[in-house]
Amino acid sequence: MDITSLQHVNVKMAAVDADGFDLTRVIPVFHRWIQDSVLTEELAIDVADYRHVPDGPGVILVTHQAIYGLDQGEGSLGLLYDRRTVVEGKPQERLLQAARAVLQACLLLEEEPALEGALRFDGGRLQVSVNDRAIAPNTDATDRILRPEVERLLESLWGAGNHAIERLGEPRDRYRLGAEAVRPIPVAEIISRL
Repeated sequence: MDITSLQHVNVKMAAVDADGFDLTRVIPVFHRWIQDSVLTEELAIDVADYRHVPDGPGVILVTHQAIYGLDQGEGSLGLLYDRRTVVEGKPQERLLQAARAVLQACLLLEEEPALEGALRFDGGRLQVSVNDRAIAPNTDATDRILRPEVERLLESLWGAGNHAIERLGEPRDRYRLGAEAVRPIPVAEIISRL
């Protein structure tokens, strides 16, 4: 694997106490985000409802650059940022860009008046994956190259040595790492550090 070709980075931030949260409530919020250009770094263009798909993407906001989805994969609700277009810079900058994007969107959802505080995220629980099996197959070789980069990202988010990390999935799945900090961390706290 050539790490300089790393693109299509995904970061999923876990929701907390979200059992029973009605994803329908997010649909008008995402539509308003499009109308009001809330995501200033991206051009939001559409909303799609996939709530009918078991353990699926839930409700997504499509931008020209990425997809934001209230993902229900593996039975766990979280906000998934899926980068679709090329990001310039070094691999670490690409990882950090995806992390910043999902953190900012999580904070916007937490502060969204229409949701009345019903949706919160744990900045100390996330998954990082690469949505390109050709560049980053879920192999030991990929892990040896990408894990140190993800570790550096986690240190910039949470501090050194304050987390556990594990490779997830089977060889046919996308390369994905799950990470958890030693304590729950408010999204706003991480953003203030970045």
